Amino acid sequence: MNQTEIINIFTKKTLGLTFVLSAAAFAFAQEKVGISGSVVSKSNQPVPYASVTFSNKANKLFSDATLTDEKGQYKLDLAPGNYDITIEAIDYQKNVVNKQITAAGNIGAFSIDPEKSATNLKTADIQGVVITAPSTKPYKVELDKRTYDPSQDIVSKGGNLQDVLSNVPSVSVETDGTVSMRGSSNVKFLINGKPSALLGIDDGANALQSIPADQIEKIEVITNPSSKFEASGTAGILNIILKKSKKTGFNGSVTGTLGYLPQTNLNTNLSWRKGNLTWFLNGGGGYRESKNTNRNNAIYFTPTADNRTNADQESITKSKNNNYNASTGLVYDLSDKTSVNASGTVRTFDSENIGNVWYGYRYTDGSTSSARRDNTGSNNNLAFQGDFGLDHKFDDKGQNLSLSLSLQRNRSYNDTDVLQTANDAFTLENLINQTTLNKTLIGKADYELPIGENSRLEAGYRLDINRNTYDNDVSQRYSPFADYFFLPTFTYNAFYKEVFNAGYVQFKSKIGNLGYQLGLRNEYSQIDIKYENLNPQTELIDKSKNYNNLFPSVFLSYEIAKDNQFLVNYSRRIDRPRSFFLIPNPSYTDNQNIFDGNIDLNPSYVDSYEFGYSISKNKFTVNPTLYFRHTTDDVKMLVYSGDDGAFHTKPINLGNDDRYGMDLNFNWDATKWLKLLGNVDLFGYKTTGTYTGPEVSKPMPFEGSGFSSRARLTTTFKVDKTFNFQFQGFYRGAQKSLSQDRKDMYAISFGASKTVLDGNGTISFNIQDIFNTRAMRSLSKTPEFARESYMQWQPRQFALSFTYRFKQGERIDQPKRKKDINSNAAGDDQQGPM
Repeated sequence: MNQTEIINIFTKKTLGLTFVLSAAAFAFAQEKVGISGSVVSKSNQPVPYASVTFSNKANKLFSDATLTDEKGQYKLDLAPGNYDITIEAIDYQKNVVNKQITAAGNIGAFSIDPEKSATNLKTADIQGVVITAPSTKPYKVELDKRTYDPSQDIVSKGGNLQDVLSNVPSVSVETDGTVSMRGSSNVKFLINGKPSALLGIDDGANALQSIPADQIEKIEVITNPSSKFEASGTAGILNIILKKSKKTGFNGSVTGTLGYLPQTNLNTNLSWRKGNLTWFLNGGGGYRESKNTNRNNAIYFTPTADNRTNADQESITKSKNNNYNASTGLVYDLSDKTSVNASGTVRTFDSENIGNVWYGYRYTDGSTSSARRDNTGSNNNLAFQGDFGLDHKFDDKGQNLSLSLSLQRNRSYNDTDVLQTANDAFTLENLINQTTLNKTLIGKADYELPIGENSRLEAGYRLDINRNTYDNDVSQRYSPFADYFFLPTFTYNAFYKEVFNAGYVQFKSKIGNLGYQLGLRNEYSQIDIKYENLNPQTELIDKSKNYNNLFPSVFLSYEIAKDNQFLVNYSRRIDRPRSFFLIPNPSYTDNQNIFDGNIDLNPSYVDSYEFGYSISKNKFTVNPTLYFRHTTDDVKMLVYSGDDGAFHTKPINLGNDDRYGMDLNFNWDATKWLKLLGNVDLFGYKTTGTYTGPEVSKPMPFEGSGFSSRARLTTTFKVDKTFNFQFQGFYRGAQKSLSQDRKDMYAISFGASKTVLDGNGTISFNIQDIFNTRAMRSLSKTPEFARESYMQWQPRQFALSFTYRFKQGERIDQPKRKKDINSNAAGDDQQGPM
């Protein structure tokens, strides 16, 4: 923007302000009269929060507008005259009438008719079932994100967030519970636009299983986040939007689920809205069992120190989990321009784990031996979160200021008793006690300023302070009658603190059919790590790391016609290592497969490019996107055989990683009874880097290139107005590098949904992984050994759920209402105040 344009803008604003003040003085000089009235539906029921606009035909300066209250009534002061009156409300047809205002008093009731596809019809408001109105599209493409609506996902009904994510286009859930996007697992999770205590420590799979599917409003898939978002998460961001009622009065729903592997869940969503106050309560919990199977078969090319030639392993772990969570909060409008909100969340997670690991060994002399480790463990996790915010509108043109503060505390206890036998004889016993405490503070300030009709300037600041404390004790004994002694290397205390200061500025505008958004984010991060264990040969660690980086983003869109556009974008991202990646020796549950942290691990950086096209017609939407990601200092997992005879896994920075491909999403209402939702990801990859560290005797190459694919197809059949069923197929192609060959995988799931009780209830049934084929198989090769691996996180399971909805009041939406404080991270107006 040049100097002349800036002068013109300020000149126009000055003249406009002078005009407005003059007009206001003239308007107030006229004598006004107080009028009242109401808006009703065709059935003579009040319509709350309808917009009523009075346009003076003689002088526009006398025009004014108002909203009806929860009883459909309004009051207004107007100058006498002839007015065109426009009445509008969500799900109703617009009505325009003419009326002469001559004196104070009640001018009567205005009637408006419902839209033919209005969502205020009770039968059209049932989630996942199309009764009267045509359903909304489950997948929507926007400038900087894609939005997935899980309400029509029958397969995950009665499930949890992890089940829902398994069905989201461009997202994959691996067999160990790891979530990835376009083949990369470095995904950043947010709930209502920010990190949440609901996700636990390090966003583990257990946390994903504790969030019920029926509490999820939608999921924003942000594959290439703009500068407004924090820069971590090189694969992208998944923003989970929880439900918030949009209806007047008291509303709610209750969902109960029974399933196998045994699971029981009961969850509820309650809300109350009246006048300036909105209150909500979401919560529930249940019991769930899971089963995890791992098998490893290794062949050593040269015998190990104890002359092993083969090593086989099988591990089966069964878990019993109880989880409960509750969130409550309120939003209160102090005035037409200012609102405050506060909310609190508590989450508990308890589990009991029983597992066994069997080892079989073969030696150069032909002899064999076996060992077994029986694990009995428990986990207790307790999390609290408090959120506070203020949202202020300077005017009705979009100039907003949002402030928010989030305080979180998460504590986890993990206790494990491991008994090891060799050839059925007692050899040793381990006691492992781990305590982790996380405290987080997040403060945000976001400002939006419209410039002209098509431009907007956004700026903000964010402070993150995250503290993790680890206390890990590992003790051992070699006889059931002996005393325990500590294993010095694995008994440690660690402290991890990270402080991020970030500021961003972003400008959005449009020239004709060309829309653009330019952004720049600066993040300064400081990481402090303190570590000590009982091994006298280990030096104490007291280390600090500092990073300061600029992260630009560019988004372009060209609209050929309505719902027909090209999208081009670029962003730079950072992959900061998780805290337990940096701390040495964080794991000892299995003494033959040990994960070692790496204090010298550094961030990876990603330059991400996308070129997409989106077209949406009445029955068909397609969105192909070409993408390319270049990662430097890529984090790779080094697997090596240690001097202790165990396999060690250690994260390292090594070489580059390039990913390129096409991500194709489509939605097609083929007929009145058949709908298709599909996702195909065809991608190539090229990795570079050869490791020559002290852990390996020969250089270990990580070079690799190839082409692979992922595909998902969801087919929904509508039997009648109350009954739907659904099949979902998933396929992941094989992937190879010089050190690992991962086999392909597929799975098929089924779901059915039936509406009952005059639209107030829904019965759902689903089977996950009908043929029990969802398992990861791979072959790892190094100069020392080759190892075949098999992993299945969860076998086939099914669930039956029932949802009952009550007090379903009229759906409302306030055209001029402020957006909630916590929507500023994702630009969404309907997020709950979490």
